[in-house]
Amino acid sequence: MDKWLKEVGLGVALALVVLAFRSGFDFSIFLLPISLIALGILVISGRTGMTPRFSLNTLGSNDDSKIPAVTFADIGGQEMAKREFLEALSFLTESSRTRALGIRPLKGVLLTGPPGTGKTLMAKAAANYTGSVFLAASGSQFVQMYAGVGASRVRQIFKQARNMAEREGKSSAIIFIDEIDVLGAKRGKNVSHMEYDQTLNELLTQIDGIRSEHPVQLLVVGATNRSDLLDPALLRPGRFDRIVKVDLPDKAGRLHILKIHAVNKPLEPGVKLEDIAQETAGFSGAHLESLLNEAAIGALRQGRDCISQQDLSEAIEKVMLGEKSHRSLQKEERERVAFHEVGHALLSEHVRPGSVASITIASRSQALGYIRQNPKGDQYLYTRDQLVEAIQICVAGAVSEELIYGQRSTGAVGDIEQATELAKRMVFAGLSPLGIVSTDLSGDILHKTIAQIIREQEESVRSHLQEKLGLIRRVTARLLEEESLTGEVLRALMGAKQVS
Repeated sequence: MDKWLKEVGLGVALALVVLAFRSGFDFSIFLLPISLIALGILVISGRTGMTPRFSLNTLGSNDDSKIPAVTFADIGGQEMAKREFLEALSFLTESSRTRALGIRPLKGVLLTGPPGTGKTLMAKAAANYTGSVFLAASGSQFVQMYAGVGASRVRQIFKQARNMAEREGKSSAIIFIDEIDVLGAKRGKNVSHMEYDQTLNELLTQIDGIRSEHPVQLLVVGATNRSDLLDPALLRPGRFDRIVKVDLPDKAGRLHILKIHAVNKPLEPGVKLEDIAQETAGFSGAHLESLLNEAAIGALRQGRDCISQQDLSEAIEKVMLGEKSHRSLQKEERERVAFHEVGHALLSEHVRPGSVASITIASRSQALGYIRQNPKGDQYLYTRDQLVEAIQICVAGAVSEELIYGQRSTGAVGDIEQATELAKRMVFAGLSPLGIVSTDLSGDILHKTIAQIIREQEESVRSHLQEKLGLIRRVTARLLEEESLTGEVLRALMGAKQVS
């Protein structure tokens, strides 16, 4: 009935407008007020893009069907970070004890670390662990070009957190701001307008306004991989009191993460996740999750019901370098790539036996060929000899090409860049012939020193590979035939009786 009345009313109104127009009635006097009213309605409703609706995702509510619960048991490889974070959360879970001891509750916790290490998961797990209301937003949602919008959104999220907690009968709320470096960047950098600074000032004011005696205890959790960009006022005690480093996992942590993500995936008997954890130094939790997913996809393509060790090994290469390319190289280019990669592989085995995991001339992404090395472990310090060996491996491909063809190719560009960075690292670590140097070392001296270091290693590599030309040709012939060789096959070829 209501729908029928609306349609009749709309038809009558339209008929009256047409009749008035035919009678010569001037509608122009109504255009300006109607436009202003319509613009006001659109701005208020948030449909113009000037002030978009500020939507906040909630977690930790009783309706588990909306967002799956995340617990700290679901986060692997971050035991130290979890321990430090849980200590900060004890101020929410044991508020009576902390008040009895006169402890001021923490107002903010900043999670810092590379992308994919589990910062967002930790914030969600914190909400479930404490039974808190959870509001999530990105730093970019606060900042707009229109004055006052960002500051009002900051006030809105703090007000909404308290209202939601009171409505759901909870005593605590967690406000999670991802990519907080967008919102909390150092003031004075954006000289075109002050909106960024006003938004940050409002955030500082709201954090300062958190009081332990309030019925709803608030905790602000920020996440960033660029903590160096944050304003010092945001990091001072009394605001973000704790800075929790969520770093890349070590071998034990990677194994833990692999086991977590392998729970719902059928693995063939004999699959060794320990070997995969050993080969994936530098992988984040997100990389490892993707690795197992890609391995499962590989098994599906092959029509198998279980994931094999080979699926996992191929998935490592896919996550590192991308999908195989269908580029078709000319015969001479393919042979040159093979000689290049064999040079890398033989030198790697020379300086660190057993280091080559695989060698291939199958293109992936921008790489026409590559060798994958087995890291001997998680390493944080390097000696001069180790850096020199790394430079030798980098230049070995180009030197191998030069010995076979008499000249190099542009395929060594990436190797040269890597060797240059390693040599520069030697210089500023005081491991070069210059000894200890200042960071403002002149560019000319730096360039000459780097060139000297790389030139010396090229001569050393040339001397070694010159004696292995017969082996280089045999391994290259096998590689051209099979396209890929495992490290075991390479070492078997190297151990066979040979004539250089």
